[in-house]
Amino acid sequence: MAIEALRWIHELLNEREIPFVVCGGLAAIGYGSTRPLNDIDLFVPGRHFQSVVSAAADCISKPARRYREEGWDLEYVQFIYEGTKVEVGNAEDAMIFDAGSGQWVALAIDFSRACDVEVLGITVPAMRIEDLISYKRILDRPVDREDIAEIENRA
Repeated sequence: MAIEALRWIHELLNEREIPFVVCGGLAAIGYGSTRPLNDIDLFVPGRHFQSVVSAAADCISKPARRYREEGWDLEYVQFIYEGTKVEVGNAEDAMIFDAGSGQWVALAIDFSRACDVEVLGITVPAMRIEDLISYKRILDRPVDREDIAEIENRA
């Protein structure tokens, strides 16, 4: 279940004092989206990425390396915890695909702009609502449009 996976990664990162910011569907739910959660997506600073990989090595389902897929071009690792995918991205040099221009653009993750949001009963640092909406507008997938509509209707 997602709540166990969120609790697991939250504790793993906090115990190691690793800054992080949640994004994607989890952040969208924190701001009012009601769609089912597919996975847990978050970013850590590049200097902490390998320590996260090492700390949860027994849960790796997709090895840490750079991937270019589904609108994303970044280094990340995927874990499976209690049946839930947890994808941890390296914020350094992350790119997203701008559906409007057809170009890859930098995704600037500013950890200092994160704000605490309660999701599934756990308070986590999330992308600011305006940053989340901005990057979802750039990706412009059906799920992004759905999240934006729900977030804006609840604001």
